[in-house]
Order: sequence, then C-alpha cells, then structure tokens
Amino acid sequence: MPPPRSPAEDSPFRTDPPEAPLPGAPPELPDVPRQYEPHEPSGAWPERSSEPPHEPAGQAVPAGQPEPAGQLPAQFDHRVLKSLLGAWALSACSIEETAAVEGHLSDCGTCADEALRLRDAVGLLHPEDSLDLDPTLRSQVLEGCMGRRPPRVPVPDWAAPYDAETSRLDALLRDMADAEWLAPVLLRWFDGREHAERETTVGGVIAHLYAVDGLVATALGLPDPLDSGTGSAASEEAAPLLPSCPASRTEEFWRADTDVLRTPSAREPWREQGHAMVRSASFAGGGVAELDVVYGDFTLPVRDALLDRAFECWMHAEDIADAIDYPYAPPQGRHMHHMVDLAARLLPGTVAWRRRAGLSTASRRLTTAGAPGRALHLEVEGDGGGDWYIPLDSPAASVGPGDAVAHVALDRYEFCQLVAGHVPPLETAAGQDGDREAVRDVLFAAASLSRM
Repeated sequence: MPPPRSPAEDSPFRTDPPEAPLPGAPPELPDVPRQYEPHEPSGAWPERSSEPPHEPAGQAVPAGQPEPAGQLPAQFDHRVLKSLLGAWALSACSIEETAAVEGHLSDCGTCADEALRLRDAVGLLHPEDSLDLDPTLRSQVLEGCMGRRPPRVPVPDWAAPYDAETSRLDALLRDMADAEWLAPVLLRWFDGREHAERETTVGGVIAHLYAVDGLVATALGLPDPLDSGTGSAASEEAAPLLPSCPASRTEEFWRADTDVLRTPSAREPWREQGHAMVRSASFAGGGVAELDVVYGDFTLPVRDALLDRAFECWMHAEDIADAIDYPYAPPQGRHMHHMVDLAARLLPGTVAWRRRAGLSTASRRLTTAGAPGRALHLEVEGDGGGDWYIPLDSPAASVGPGDAVAHVALDRYEFCQLVAGHVPPLETAAGQDGDREAVRDVLFAAASLSRM
C-alpha cells in the first residue's frame, strides 16, 4: 500500500522533475515567456463567435434528428440553389427544390435579382402555335413583297377590300372537307319590315356570291355567269333577259345548276371570276370606277359595288365559318373603314326611301339640296370606325356637327352586323342620345341595307 501523497503533489501547479535527456539529443532551449499583444491580455479566453461552426459540405444530419431551424439541407447550399434558378423560373423544380429555392431567395439578394430576370425572360418565350397556317399569311407575304417592290399595275384602293376578302374566303374553302360543303348555312337579312331567312348549303352560298358578283363582272366587260352563251360577254340582246335583282339571280342560278349546291365545284369559277374582276379594275384604273352597276331598283358605281361585294363576302364567310365551327377574324381596319363609310353614305337615301314607303315617321321639315338640315351623329368605335353625320330631312342636305339632334355610338362589329341584317335594330347594343325618332329611323335604315 503506497504512502499518502503530500498536498504539493496534488496541486495542479506542481512541476515534475525534468527527465534526463536521451543520449545524442540536442540541448533544450530555455523557456521564453510569451509576449501578448496589448489588446490580448495574458490568459484571456478567446471570444465566442456568433456564427455556427462551419461544417464540411456533404455532411448529413444523423438520421432521426431534425435539421437546425433556419438552415437548408446540406445538399441545397448556395451553389446548388443558384444552379436551380433556371429550372425554378420554368416551374420545372420538384416541390422540395421549389421550397428550398424560394426560401433561399428571401435571404440572398443576388439570387433574388437573378430569379426576377429569369422569370421575365420566361415571359418572353413564344407560346405554342397552332399547326394550321394563318389564313392571312399569303396577304402578309404579298404585302411585304410589294412593300419592297411595288407592283407594276397596282390594285386600286377601292378594289383592295374585295381582293382581300375573296382571298380569305378562298383560304377557308380550300381547308374544308368535301363533306362540309353539304353543311346547312342559314342566310339572314332584313327586308325593310321584318327579318327573313333562307337555308342553303356552303356550295349554295358560293353560288350566290358567284351569281351576284356577275353584276359587277358584266359592268367591267366580263361574262355573266347566268349567260348560257358561248362564254364571251353577254350580248346586248341577251342582257335585258338576265335578271339584275340579286335575289332573283341567285334563285335562277340555283335552279339552273343544282349540282353546284352539293360539291366544291363552285369554288373555282367563283375564284376565277373574282381574279378577273380585280385584274380588269386594276388595268382600267380610274376609268371604270364610276361605271354604273345595276342592282335591280338602284345602281352603284363600280368603286362602291366592289366595296359592297367585299362586305357581303365577309358576312357570308362568317356564315360558313359558323356552320362548320371554324374561327374567322374580321377584315383589316382600313378595309373595314371603307365598308363602314359606304354604309354611312347609303344611309341618307335609305332613310328617305323608308319614309316614301311609309315604313318610318315623316320628316318634320323638308329641305332643298345643299340647304342645312337636321343630322344624326353616327359614331362607329374601334379600328376602322369614325364619325359620320347623317342627314335626316333630305339626302342632299348640308349637315355638320352643329346640326346633330341625336347621337348613336356602336362598336364597329356591331354596326356591321346591323347593316348585314343579322341583329334586330331595336336590339342593337348602341349608345343613344337625343331625338329618339331620329335614332330609330337610322337604325332601321341601317338594317334595311341588307339583302340576301
């Protein structure tokens, strides 16, 4: 049993006697006291850092223990999260990755700025396009080509809407299946007193356009589709025998060629006739613009008749598109403006005709041609619209903004639907102000411009 140790031996400051140096070892250096810096007093404990000790990347938290609060999983460090920003902007991250990235963005300003830039870039990506070609692609390409090199024989401005609308309808017809030519199409118009309807087929609509376009074709010196002669222009003896009323011409053509109502065979002659009309108007220039086209009980110059045919081509193209459930856009703004302007110029004469026929209220006063009179301010809103002042007392009265006793405002498409007879006059979505009788007369006159 060892003897008890003395207190000096138990002291923590006791020193053991130096051990004897090994043979051949270098001599030991004397102990030199440590020199402390002024701000680090001797024996001071090092300050505790407020940051958590750095752990090497990839060190996982032991299983069964929760991760420290405010810390991301070890596999989602700054470098990894920065590389995920592109996938996060495209919404291609998993739920766990999305939560990690969004939590990191609230703490890292650099990554937050980069994430905003990436999200803006994603918004500029092009959406998925339909595989169907744009029906206006041909006109856009031609417009671009002609902008670089104008055509040697340009199409007149008053014939351009007809050229564009027949091209758009032709593109629709070429995309149709043969069976769709038998789809029922409902033709609608306003006969001056009430709405009228007539059911036909897609082929019947094209035959109708072909027959009525023949009125303009004969005025330009082209063959009449109703003429069963040799194929040249209608002779002077045969011309009076051919009807000039659009409805009568249509009925006669339907009776004479019933096969055209069942097959796509009507498209080619209609399209060839349209090309010939535009070509004749282009080569003749202004020399044919004022030639008369007889529409039964009224006449129009060629320049206005082609605008009328462009408008009817558009309306019947929409009828066909509705029948086969196909989207169809309105015309270009500048073309629609020409059509709306024609309707506005025809309104004064139609208002007077309805009064003579007893279909509207009599004028409170009659004015001579050129004299001032009352007017209605017609405002057509949208691209292609404008402002017109419709004389109420005489078609040739001189009117201006100061003569307006009523104001009607319509959207451009709503106005065209009214002129086509597709919307009842009293159900038109129009803003009205002023003389109610004047508003009613003009709305009914606009619907009376329609026909089959």
